Amino acid sequence: MGPAGRFDAFRALANRRGRPGARLAEALTAALARAAAGSPEGPQAWAPEAARRLGLPAAAGLGPATFYADLAARHGRRHVRVCTAAACFAARAGCHLAEVENALGAAADSADPDPRVSLQTVRCLGYCYAGPACLDGDTPCTGPDLAGQLSGRRPPRAPSIPAADATGDPVVLAGVVAGEASWQVWPRTVGVRTPEQIQAEVAASGLRGRGGAGFPVAAKWAATGGSPDTVVVANGDEGDPGSYADRLLMEADPERVLEGLALACLACHARRAVVLVRSEYPRALARMRAAVRKAYQDGHLGRRIHGSDLELDVEVAEGAGSYVAGEETALIAGLEGGRGCARSRPPYPTRQGLWDAPTVVNNVETLAALPWIVRRGGDAYARRGTRAETGTKLVCLSERFARPGCYEVELGTSVLGIVNELGGGLREGARLGVLQVGGPLGGFLAPDRLDVPLTDADLTSRGAALGHAGLVAFDRRVEPREVLRHVWEFAAAESCGACSPCRVGSRRGLEITASGTPPGEEYARLLRVMGQASLCAFGRRVPAAVRSLARAYGDRLKGWDP
Repeated sequence: MGPAGRFDAFRALANRRGRPGARLAEALTAALARAAAGSPEGPQAWAPEAARRLGLPAAAGLGPATFYADLAARHGRRHVRVCTAAACFAARAGCHLAEVENALGAAADSADPDPRVSLQTVRCLGYCYAGPACLDGDTPCTGPDLAGQLSGRRPPRAPSIPAADATGDPVVLAGVVAGEASWQVWPRTVGVRTPEQIQAEVAASGLRGRGGAGFPVAAKWAATGGSPDTVVVANGDEGDPGSYADRLLMEADPERVLEGLALACLACHARRAVVLVRSEYPRALARMRAAVRKAYQDGHLGRRIHGSDLELDVEVAEGAGSYVAGEETALIAGLEGGRGCARSRPPYPTRQGLWDAPTVVNNVETLAALPWIVRRGGDAYARRGTRAETGTKLVCLSERFARPGCYEVELGTSVLGIVNELGGGLREGARLGVLQVGGPLGGFLAPDRLDVPLTDADLTSRGAALGHAGLVAFDRRVEPREVLRHVWEFAAAESCGACSPCRVGSRRGLEITASGTPPGEEYARLLRVMGQASLCAFGRRVPAAVRSLARAYGDRLKGWDP
């Protein structure tokens, strides 16, 4: 049975075939690689056979293969993914795409690409601090001379993520900037502290999920009811353009992420965990897999951990290119081998999630905060930040800033202070047009509206949202209508298509915006329907994002805030 007791034919068949969700994803990726080595064929040519080898019908392979961007895109022998997301778009006002096409002699997202080289547009590779960016295979290239790097005139350039602490006592960046070793808390906790004690400390800390939803972490854990069948998922599918905090943690301090995951499993009575890493982060995927192997070798995972009766198994799964698949119900659908579409709730994943087991999905940054909280105490964490929103947050500044990078700040810090003092304002004396806060569906602030505390409540009052806390600066070189069109392009490209308000509305919104004619009643009605009737937060947030952009630009987007 599937969610809400409905019969799910795919789940029923998959149960009889040993639940080959991850194996199906791996089989499809391998089949694509074999096809790309010869000619750029579509999924219809190779996905059915990959499914049949696992005892599944052709539809089970075609479903995910035609949904996920990595699988659906036609691949030549050389495959380049170029980022067209917010920070890379803002870096060159979108000009880099045409330059890359000319350098490669390839059209982006071609349905019939040259078998020698193919070009795919993607939305965020986690190089927002050094954009524009692309992945040539798995080799990153960044900077204004992107076309030169791809054509071989210049060597590939991919600087490491600048990171700094602005709190005086880092929590999640303790290993990255302060050199604090990981796996110090876990051995002293196993067999000594109970799940209830861990939950109590985290409840006292006031920690909320850092993936965007902001749900109290301890409350989510408690919702599983302490079932030993609980699965904990570390969500490393960081899709918000403008944020690269999770990539930083998974690449530079994967052990701290795993230690936090282990503590979360202990708190939930879970014996199994999954780390999902987006495919756009190949180095993070390799680092997480290496960290898991080392953790088993050192006795942090496996059976009879550190002499206790505890057992815990962790596996690492790779995403396949989808923004919406970072939403927890869509993420679970993807891990089961299906299309990464959001599911209606209830039932909630904490009751009926991955293969119907109670499932907790925690963001990577959320998990990385747990060792500090368990070691120092929930009360110590609660004294940081604000009374209503406690603790610290990683804030990512885009390439347009004089000092881009990932900064740990206390919640409640002024956005204006982050922009001017940490970021140093915009580079080369450029003037700020608008500031995007919290991802493409977070919201926008005008230059004279930045004196607002970095909290979800305060940002919401200004029409924005905290989200992943990525800050993307658009300077005044970029035309407001182009930024608006860019937001609608993202929405149309990344809608999962599960509900018609979002699927149809996002495409129609792009058409209206690109038409050059002033918006009318249809546009206003479209925003109302999307905001009220979309299945998940993606579709519901699009209207709020475009309205906040129109308000931030004021007279420069007059009429686009119906």
